[in-house]
Formats: sequence, structure tokens, C-alpha cells
Amino acid sequence: MSGHRVVGLDLSMTATGVALWDGTTVTVKLKGTGDQRLIGLRDALAYMVDGSELAVIEDMPARLQANAAKAVGFVHGTVRTLLLDLRVPYAAVSPATLKAYATGKGNADKTAMAIAALKRAGLEFGDDNECDAWWLRMAGLDWLGRPEFSLPAAQRDRLIKATWPVPKGNPS
Repeated sequence: MSGHRVVGLDLSMTATGVALWDGTTVTVKLKGTGDQRLIGLRDALAYMVDGSELAVIEDMPARLQANAAKAVGFVHGTVRTLLLDLRVPYAAVSPATLKAYATGKGNADKTAMAIAALKRAGLEFGDDNECDAWWLRMAGLDWLGRPEFSLPAAQRDRLIKATWPVPKGNPS
């Protein structure tokens, strides 16, 4: 456990992975349909992210089918608005950047992500949502200069491709 207030969020309309400050991971499974799920997600995440110094979310994939893009856009809008309301700065990391950070390959599959977590930290997860959320949290800690383990420089350097917030107190 790092003791730093960084959370990782692998957003989804049906099962959102969350990596909490203490290093534990959970999957938020939503009930209801449509907008009711968005309200449920907002309410579930509100207490989990409140007081965080940074939230790291997996950004929307570059290519999505129209129906999927609509749902993913709604989820991202809901969560980003929640983070803004709570004054929690957030970073957006593309799926390819996250995979390259974790494994060295931007097209790594879910199994490779899980193996990388096992190799680096000895951890296994309940599902791939939790694994991705954990890697998002690790990326945030690394970006803040607080990595929990070492990675090859080429993998760490991939984080420059993410969209990071301006640190608090920095006017530029």
C-alpha cells in the first residue's frame, strides 16, 4: 500500500473496476437500465473517489461502434462531472497506453495484463475490470513519482501520451 490517495477507474456501463487508495480493488456492477445505471454509478463512485488527490480513468477507445460509443460517452460524462464536482483532478489514459505501460505492448490482451500484475506485484484480481483499474492506479502513482515497483524505462515513458491534469497550485 502506498498511502497516497490515487484511485484507478476502468469505466463501464455494466461493470466498473475500481482500485482504491489502500490498493484493494472492487467491481461495481450496476442494476437497472439506461440512465438509472448512470445514477447508480455516480452514487457508488462518489464515496470511493471523494478526497482523492488524483483519479486515473481509462479513456474512451479511439474506435467504437455507434451504440457502444454512445453508452461509453454517457459513462465518461457522468464520471468526469462527478470528479469535477468533487474537485478531484483526473487523468485519462488510452487503452493502448495503459497496455504498453503494463506489458510493453500496446495491443496486449487481458491475460497479458493479469500476468504482468502477477509478475510485478504478486497480485491476482476477481476480473479484468479490477486488473485494469489497478494498472490505472499504478500509472497515476508512477506519474506522481511514487511508483510501487520498477518498470523498464520504455514502459514508464509511455505515460507521457496520457492526458494528465495540471498539478494543484500550478497556474500554467
